[in-house]
Amino acid sequence: MASYRFNLVKRVPQFSSSLYRIARRCCSIYTTPVDTNEPTFDKILIANRGEIACRVMQTCKRMGIKTVAIFSEADRHALHAQMADEAMYVGPAPSNQSYLVMDRIMDIIRKTGAQAVHPGYGFLSENKEFAKKLADEGVAFIGPPSGAIQAMGDKIESKLLAKDAKVNVIPGFDGVVKDADEAVQIANDIGYPVMIKASAGGGGKGMRIAWNDQEARDGFRLSSQEAASSFGDDRLLIEKFIDNPRHIEMQVLADSHGNALYLNERECSIQRRNQKVVEEAPSIFLDPDTRRAMGEQAVALARAVDYTSAGTVEFLVDSQKNFYFLEMNTRLQVEHPITECITGVDIVQQMIRVAKGHELTMKQSDIPIRGWAVECRVYAEDPYKSFGLPSIGWLSRYQEPTHLPKVRCDSGIQEGSEISMYYDPMISKLVTYGDNREEALQNMCRALDNYVIRGVTHNIPLLQEIIAHPRFVSGDINTKFLYEEYPDGFQGRQLSDTEQKEVAAMAACIYLRDQVRAGAFKNENRMPLQPVNPAAWDITAIVQGQEMPATVTENKDNFTVTIDGQTLTVNNDWSIAAAVLDATINGQQNTFQCISRKGDEIKLQYKGTVFKVEVLPKKATDYSHLMPEKPKVEASGEVRSPMAGSLVSISVQPGQDVAIGQEVCVIEAMKMQNSLTADRSGKVKAVHFETGTNVSEDDLILELE
Repeated sequence: MASYRFNLVKRVPQFSSSLYRIARRCCSIYTTPVDTNEPTFDKILIANRGEIACRVMQTCKRMGIKTVAIFSEADRHALHAQMADEAMYVGPAPSNQSYLVMDRIMDIIRKTGAQAVHPGYGFLSENKEFAKKLADEGVAFIGPPSGAIQAMGDKIESKLLAKDAKVNVIPGFDGVVKDADEAVQIANDIGYPVMIKASAGGGGKGMRIAWNDQEARDGFRLSSQEAASSFGDDRLLIEKFIDNPRHIEMQVLADSHGNALYLNERECSIQRRNQKVVEEAPSIFLDPDTRRAMGEQAVALARAVDYTSAGTVEFLVDSQKNFYFLEMNTRLQVEHPITECITGVDIVQQMIRVAKGHELTMKQSDIPIRGWAVECRVYAEDPYKSFGLPSIGWLSRYQEPTHLPKVRCDSGIQEGSEISMYYDPMISKLVTYGDNREEALQNMCRALDNYVIRGVTHNIPLLQEIIAHPRFVSGDINTKFLYEEYPDGFQGRQLSDTEQKEVAAMAACIYLRDQVRAGAFKNENRMPLQPVNPAAWDITAIVQGQEMPATVTENKDNFTVTIDGQTLTVNNDWSIAAAVLDATINGQQNTFQCISRKGDEIKLQYKGTVFKVEVLPKKATDYSHLMPEKPKVEASGEVRSPMAGSLVSISVQPGQDVAIGQEVCVIEAMKMQNSLTADRSGKVKAVHFETGTNVSEDDLILELE
């Protein structure tokens, strides 16, 4: 057997006390009590990492259950390993050598004496073989039985079972697609557009939409490769793509005593590359009758496969509220917190109780819809590249906005943590709630403004724009929302004239305060030849390429900034070193983050987007007008990696002619296949990497003559 070592990590007392405070804060939303007299497990192993491992541990602590974490080499100092009562080394960084190695996890279970395993989501959470191994060992699997996992884990079989259970299904081909030619034939029989997706897949991996024969061929190739890489199963199916659909899912709970119920719906229509970005509960679109019909069908499907534990039945819903079964996820969902917020049910607690053999203590009539909740998936991604390509690095500064009311943040990282190329780039799940949707959205905007993340590129600019977008606020959304609203890709917030002046004014105030502080220090022990602080500062702020001459003065209570004859009054009771700057401009509250100050350049985060503002003395601006413009650089014909990942294939070689838009290579990042194309026609001059090698962001893969 491959060599590896057990390594026990003890919790740091001071650190764990802060985690208990976090756990208590999360528990404030729950109305499901803990019965201290009810038998439960003594020790649970969490076969996962990151935020979901921490989330499960919070409920275990609430129930008085000891926990065991497993960690890879990359996660040796991870938060989940520190939070657990015990933590054991499971293998090298790649998940197929650590978190997916069942035999090693089984050995750790034996060594620690864990009585049950919670798999979280991803990794082994829907692996029927793992569930069977645990059953054979007499260890409880906190999830459904292996038969239900098998039935619902295969999209072809699950669709047939759904039909038998009288659940609405999408028209399509129920068999396995053999090759690209058959994919084209089936697509033509069904009628374009079609969805090509992995039979054993989930989470948006192995899914492609095809609108014509060529896209069907390309989709078959890329989806099968992606499915094989992610699930070890390259089988595909094809079904009709529902135009303008909403993605709405039903959370179900079932026990082994014949009780089953649904915890209402979650709206998950805001997606990119078939992966969810923003979710909310309930859905603004459903009426009570449709909600009940969807919930009853979800429960019927769960009963048909003798389902126990928590699960999610996903539906596509068209504009007329017709709904169609999509798939069933036989695990805890990423977005489960918003359901917990509106129902008060601790879903992890119920999963543990059911796994121990207890009955559900609630009935369908006991399930409320209590206000509204919204979840944003905060990723270490560059939202300006295909709405989010992974970014890796270290969190040099990190501050969650949990000091704000009605904010929950499920994370598995802390300041100094690494976002690694080996795992999903999620930083956290940011959740806000309120008495109604308007309050929940307002709380989310405030929370995003106050979320401090430094060291990696993140998707908060995109999240902030989605939450504040008029179409989203009105509830007029579907799964194509991002592509319809940003057809040329996300470009960041476009400032109005008023907002542009506010950004310029804030940058000018930061510049003035920085200059005064520097001058005071330099002249501390000597008599200055001229006043350190002039009565007024004449400067030019350049925002989004527009020069904005301004005069800035400071008195005891505030700054006064005059731009184009308009006077803006800015409070001055903030620190230039603070991570978040709360500024009142002309009586209106604004939140900024000063990302960096380098010479005359100030980077300000405002409403999610980072703006580079140049602040120059008026004389410097006058001199800059005399400088010659730099010549524009033409496209070089280089193909660079837009992210860190592994080079799966290279489809061209030196000397070969390529056309603009032609695929030249495929990069896999976070188990997603990304096709790179030539930006112009030409002959391949050089290829700098081989298939199978790792590339970093901006690495030059090949170049054209």
